[in-house]
Amino acid sequence: MPCVADWLNNPFSIVQGIFAQNVPNSDWEKKVTEYFREKLKENNATNWVPSLNDVPVHYLKPNSLVKFRCMVQDMFDPEFYMGVYETVDSNTNARVLHFGKYRDVAECGPQQEIDLNSSQTVTSERQTFYCVPVPGESAWQFYAYISASQARVSPSTSYTPSRHKRSYEEDEDMDLHPCKQKEQHLGNSNFCGGDIHGCVEPKRLETEASAGHHLISPNCSPPLDLNFPLPGEKGPACLVKVYESWESFKVNDVLEVYGILSVDPVLSIVNSEERDSSALDPMECMDTAEEQRVHSPPASLVPRIHVILAQKLQHINPLLPACLKEEESKTFVSNFMSELSPVRAELLGFLTHALLGDSLAAEYLILHLISTVYARRDVLPLGKFTVNLSGCPRNSIFTEHIYRIIQQLVPASYRLQMTIENMNHSRFIPHKDYAANRLVSGVLQLASNTSLVVDETQLEQGQLDTTGVHNVTALGNLITWQKVDYDFSYHQMEFPCNINVLITSEGRSLLPSDCQVHLQPQIIPPNMEEYMTSLLTAVLPSVLNKFRIYLSLLRLLDYSISDEVTKAVEEDFVEMRKSDPESVTADDLHRTLLVARFLSLSAGQTTLSRERWLRAKQLEALRKARLEQQKCVNGNEL
Repeated sequence: MPCVADWLNNPFSIVQGIFAQNVPNSDWEKKVTEYFREKLKENNATNWVPSLNDVPVHYLKPNSLVKFRCMVQDMFDPEFYMGVYETVDSNTNARVLHFGKYRDVAECGPQQEIDLNSSQTVTSERQTFYCVPVPGESAWQFYAYISASQARVSPSTSYTPSRHKRSYEEDEDMDLHPCKQKEQHLGNSNFCGGDIHGCVEPKRLETEASAGHHLISPNCSPPLDLNFPLPGEKGPACLVKVYESWESFKVNDVLEVYGILSVDPVLSIVNSEERDSSALDPMECMDTAEEQRVHSPPASLVPRIHVILAQKLQHINPLLPACLKEEESKTFVSNFMSELSPVRAELLGFLTHALLGDSLAAEYLILHLISTVYARRDVLPLGKFTVNLSGCPRNSIFTEHIYRIIQQLVPASYRLQMTIENMNHSRFIPHKDYAANRLVSGVLQLASNTSLVVDETQLEQGQLDTTGVHNVTALGNLITWQKVDYDFSYHQMEFPCNINVLITSEGRSLLPSDCQVHLQPQIIPPNMEEYMTSLLTAVLPSVLNKFRIYLSLLRLLDYSISDEVTKAVEEDFVEMRKSDPESVTADDLHRTLLVARFLSLSAGQTTLSRERWLRAKQLEALRKARLEQQKCVNGNEL
């Protein structure tokens, strides 16, 4: 029987064995998939598989089994390959069948030649996805995945994640910018801006190309843009070759793929020869040079993964079981739900301190963080709960620290500073580049359940240009309809999304929102930086982990309202309309129902009770009273 080293380090030997036993029966492909599926179910075997997310490519054995947690950034055209081919020995005329699946280049022995006219040849089709790490992954999430890993790489490398990630960045900078090799490399600024209780951006493979501005000397080829959605992102991009059920995946899906790593240097030689020949004779190849460059980048920079197994991820929180429907997971959920009440109380206290003593704003922030689009009715997304936290100090570090705290609680997030400069010069909307035949990413190409914090306190007076207007419109559409219209030049294509948007502003936001909560600080710390830092360092890591599980788990729970409670709510709303027909609208009913939904879930209740409905009404009354009070103070509408 094959040992662990065989299926992890040399999966081709397993595939070859199954192929040899079952050919010409076409079932050999299913048997390969089943073999690896069963292997990965054994004793946390998924943790034995090295991940491209945290192990640099050059520390991984070529043709070994790897995994990759990623977002589908683009889908290339399907490609044909020789699924089965026959070789002929030039000396003995002996014929041998080979499999081409999971390979980039057909293999044959020194004296063998491929018989292209063989009746045994099987032409198959596969789909190529261009995949990037999940945009905006939090540092705690990244390192939690690393700590759970039991993967072993070659002992000679003495693999330690922190050291190797640095070398990976340096190596890649040399690869992308060969002209810099004799120059001093000045390093890169930390995107997160500091280390607060582990708040350091994951050290992914950095590409200056993602910033969109390049200095190219005459003797250097342009640096390869790895097309990350967010500026300053780091990490490996991969060409993921999918063989089965690719129609079930779509752009922006978050996947975990298990497959065979291909970094064959011959790929770069073949692709270079193709580009040279097409330049000499354009009729030889229909692809443009730019398209070939983008679709066939060097394997050392963009490795290939030939997928054996792939699954969509329900979530990307490593503290939760991957699938909550399994029996073991149900035990985990029931145990955590039994201690939900004290966790909620601690989280409320923590966020109240973060929001300078404002417990009402902290309540609404919890509801916002567990909100998710659970259904769509026609074009209306149900479950979105965009909160506008107004009353934030202008040009203060307060909003930056609020983002850092959110970063500590959710698996993926991004802070969008709404300055005139950013609005006019950033690329928010992904667009199709027809010359390279690829989707060029934008800031709003985010994975489902990403927390997007829009900081409007940075906004100064100025003029929005055409790009700025389009960007603000796109932000508004994302908030209102939970969709982004990708630009395909001749038309726009709607891509639905599920992004939690929190807007921090001084007055009422320029952007639409579902709920405005005006901040009323109860304490004004003399040193905001010191106050927020001490708040984070005072929380035990085990308590932070409970907060993280709490917020991720409650998003995944089902929720319903009984007929009895529905009738009671309707009658209550009629009475509210009678007593105050001017100010109580259908929007108020919809918002109060949303607040009641997330209030129930935050307490671990999957059905609405009368108690939670009354509490939701009370919260809404307090929120509205605060807004009215602020209007009176300012003498104008917030």
